[in-house]
Amino acid sequence: MITRIFLLLLLSSLTVASVRDKNQNPFSPKAFLIRYWDNKITNKSPKPHFLLSKASPLTVAETATFAKLAANNTLSAHLPRFCSAARLLCHSKPLSLSAQRTSRDAKFAVYNNRNFSDYGTSRLGGLNSFKNYSDNQRENGPQNDFRQYSKASVNHSDDFITYGSFGNVINDTFRSYGGGATAGTSSYKNYAEPVNGFDDLEFASYSDDARKRTQSFIGYTENGNGGQQSFAGYGKRGNETENSFQNYGTSSNPTLTGFSSYGNDGVRVNDTFKNYANQGNNPTNTFESYGNGGDGAVDRFDTYRVESNGGSDSFQNYGKESNGGDVDFKGYDKSDNSNSDKFIGYGKGGEKQRFGFSGYRINSSFTEYAKQGAQTFASYKNESFSGTIVKNWVEEGKFFREFMLKEGTVMAMPDIRDKMPERSFLPRVILSKLPFTVSGVNRVFEVGAGSSLDKIVKDSVSECERVPSQGESKRCVGSMEDMVDFATGVLGSNVVVRTTENVKGSKGNVMVGWVNGINGGRVTESVSCHQSLFPYLLYYCHSVPKVRVYEADLLDPKSKAKINRGVAICHLDTSAWSPSHGAFLALGSGPGQIEVCHWIFENDMTWTIGD
Repeated sequence: MITRIFLLLLLSSLTVASVRDKNQNPFSPKAFLIRYWDNKITNKSPKPHFLLSKASPLTVAETATFAKLAANNTLSAHLPRFCSAARLLCHSKPLSLSAQRTSRDAKFAVYNNRNFSDYGTSRLGGLNSFKNYSDNQRENGPQNDFRQYSKASVNHSDDFITYGSFGNVINDTFRSYGGGATAGTSSYKNYAEPVNGFDDLEFASYSDDARKRTQSFIGYTENGNGGQQSFAGYGKRGNETENSFQNYGTSSNPTLTGFSSYGNDGVRVNDTFKNYANQGNNPTNTFESYGNGGDGAVDRFDTYRVESNGGSDSFQNYGKESNGGDVDFKGYDKSDNSNSDKFIGYGKGGEKQRFGFSGYRINSSFTEYAKQGAQTFASYKNESFSGTIVKNWVEEGKFFREFMLKEGTVMAMPDIRDKMPERSFLPRVILSKLPFTVSGVNRVFEVGAGSSLDKIVKDSVSECERVPSQGESKRCVGSMEDMVDFATGVLGSNVVVRTTENVKGSKGNVMVGWVNGINGGRVTESVSCHQSLFPYLLYYCHSVPKVRVYEADLLDPKSKAKINRGVAICHLDTSAWSPSHGAFLALGSGPGQIEVCHWIFENDMTWTIGD
């Protein structure tokens, strides 16, 4: 009788719990995780909200269903439902959109997922204005297509404000945009900023054969996460057109950009890029036949790829056979850890051209550079010419010395914001049934070969499969249970996980207030976990020996008010680091000669033995 009453009470409590909150169901992924945590970790410190919030949101029923589908290799057939329910990052399939045609002036607000055919064709004057176009689509990837937009119009203007902002896996296509148009303007403000996923943006035949038309992009794909942007035939055969990009790809995390036949055969066109790919993470830019056959054209880049991390560029036949052109790069590639840049046939066969590079740096090759024309290089440095390596730029405050962690110190704070798209862990019962190979991941998540997501999957899998460095223990984890296992396997069951409290102070100055050395400031070992870009939440975790970890109140330097609680880790043994590591470039010295400290960025973390 007592047993029966107990069972009835238990069933009643389960029913109430499931009605009240699906995450409180004792069999939900989050509830299972909490029990797993309590079983594996003896330290009774509060469980961190920032980490628990990343637990899978799946219900009990959803978990069982998707686990079965994964085991049967049929999960990809239910991908949209799986990605939405599990809060993952997946490519959206193109929508079936109905075509529309209009010649009237139009103003659109909160516009999304539409298709236009022959929009604004042969318009005389007028203005089309789009506000909040595809705005704030964090969960459902917008698909938009414009065909023959403003073709052959005269003095017709188009205005896009906050186009595709906060998009998640967006796919926007413009075909024959402004082809043959005369005069008028097109303006894009905050285009795809910031994209929260893998953006594929395509302009085909943009402003071909246009005359005296002005096109401008302000804030194009700023603060984006991955993606591909392609412009085919941009400004081709233009006559006295003006095209400008301001803040193109600034602070994006990696991007692939391709311009084909940009400004080909243009007459007195003016093309300007300002702040191109500045502060980006591994931007890759390809320009093919840029400005070929131009007559009196101006093609200029101001502050190109400045303060970026890595990256590579390819310019093929830039300014080839043009007449009286002005091609100028200012502040080219003042980046950190640059890869390679190639200029092939740059200015070849041109007449009366001017080429200028200011501050151009290492790892660059020129093939058949400017057989004819006048060239100017200011501060040009290349290993094959001078043997001199220019000091790379490193973001101020990214690395600092341990003695700076004392009350009253004012120091620069780097940008510690997490720029990756929001995702969740997978329950281990599902993750264990998914392949972790490039081909397997691409099959399950329907990743197209050669796409931006394909490249990112390859990079992440490659880093996870890399052989550990000497003395290093590492593991990539896609479930929180796996992360707990790795941290406790290295440090034992008495562990605490910490991260910086918020992002206040980023890209500014902060004053150090109260400082607390973890474990009494003694030398210890930690496990650091860093996010990788992947369809589901994936962390690269590794053991970090011989460190000291600190918590510090961060204050506003003027008001002295507390704005943040920072977590910093100081690496005491840097003897195995590369001499070209950004820390030594920023601080001076070399491997094994100094300790190096840095803040734990948003959503990254460090595990230590509990006090």
